Amino acid sequence: MKAILNILLAGLIQFGFTDLTCAQSTLDNIQSTGVFKIGTEGAYAPFSYHDTSGKLTGFDVEIGREIALHMNVKPEFVEGKWDGLIGGLDAGRFDAVMNQIAITPEREKKYSFSLPYVISHAVLITRNDNNDIKTFNDLKGKRSAHTLTNNFAQIARHYGAEIIGTNGFNQEVELVSTGRADATINDKLSYLDYKKHRPEAPVKIVATEAQAAKTAVLLRKDDTALKAAIDKAITEIKTDGTYQRIWDKYFAEGTGK
Repeated sequence: MKAILNILLAGLIQFGFTDLTCAQSTLDNIQSTGVFKIGTEGAYAPFSYHDTSGKLTGFDVEIGREIALHMNVKPEFVEGKWDGLIGGLDAGRFDAVMNQIAITPEREKKYSFSLPYVISHAVLITRNDNNDIKTFNDLKGKRSAHTLTNNFAQIARHYGAEIIGTNGFNQEVELVSTGRADATINDKLSYLDYKKHRPEAPVKIVATEAQAAKTAVLLRKDDTALKAAIDKAITEIKTDGTYQRIWDKYFAEGTGK
């Protein structure tokens, strides 16, 4: 009888440990390991890309590092293709995603977002010699180059464009430059950075969406403690001048507030 009770007791203790493990939040795991895993593309300048030495850098990357610093943990960036980043968050491969993820009603149904850390406009980009597309409405029946699942592709579909799949912004602009696509829609800041480094590229902005997009850290829906910690860090780096310093490094004009 005593042996049976010991077995039952051991089982209850094991169940208790398992239950505690399951109850441990993402923030608890981050604090216990000292590592904040952030999913990012690594191929989307100027937000997340590799410099000439091969080092991962960019606006989102630097903001992510500062967020981790203010959380007293080490950032670990896990790179992946855009189409797999959100799935990677679902699968637990990282704790958050920072890759210019726009806050949309559809995403808010399933995910949580931090405070926005970038507010920018979507712009319509065509070849310099294209006179057929002057507004978003002119996209109907035209070929627009996009990563298939991003919010810019959704905008293009809304206006009736045929979507040509790409691997990222550089390829999108390349397709427009060579005439294999009629247009692309992307973030204005990405376009300005691209033209800064490639002023000879035969592309132009022909229209700007009136409504600005808000970019934030993407989180799993139930990670409320992690959201609070990230929001606190974002508030701190905006207050102490760190955010503006990073903004000025990447974007010569405007403010990032």
